[in-house]
Amino acid sequence: MGFGFRLFMILFMVPLSVILLITWFITRKNHWGKIIGFLWLGLLAMVMFLSGLNWILGKPNLEKDDYYGQYIVDRTYFSGKQANWQYNHFRFEIKDNDSLYFYVTEKEKIIRTYVGKIKVTENYISEHLLINMPQPTHHILSSNPTTYRYPWYFHLVFYSPKFNNLYFKKGKWEAIDPN
Repeated sequence: MGFGFRLFMILFMVPLSVILLITWFITRKNHWGKIIGFLWLGLLAMVMFLSGLNWILGKPNLEKDDYYGQYIVDRTYFSGKQANWQYNHFRFEIKDNDSLYFYVTEKEKIIRTYVGKIKVTENYISEHLLINMPQPTHHILSSNPTTYRYPWYFHLVFYSPKFNNLYFKKGKWEAIDPN
């Protein structure tokens, strides 16, 4: 728990509980004990509720293993002809031997493959992906991606001097209708 929670406990809950406990012992009336019990049970319920909410809605802390898999262009951000063209021409996969295979394609046919290595930074709570590509490389891979985390998934966003941002998500490539 954070600093605010500890401050609340020290300045409010503990003194109030002590006062109620002393009142209970002096008056010998059971309703003071019930108030203490409801107070602490309510606090425990609130902590459990907020912890569960954080588990459901919180961003995942990514590790290197989470990056392994196949990636396709996410067409939900920018739909239309350009997004479909990018979807049909770029995809990549990161394998568990820390290799990145970037495919320039014509739909299902792979025209060119760029091979590089990945590693992650461990300076943060969630590990960030770093790509090491031999030169010359494709313009999409000229810089490291930015990772955007959401409660149940994440995006890798590559900056391209030709296309600006390309959003990739995990997924298997499937043929789409070009229109």
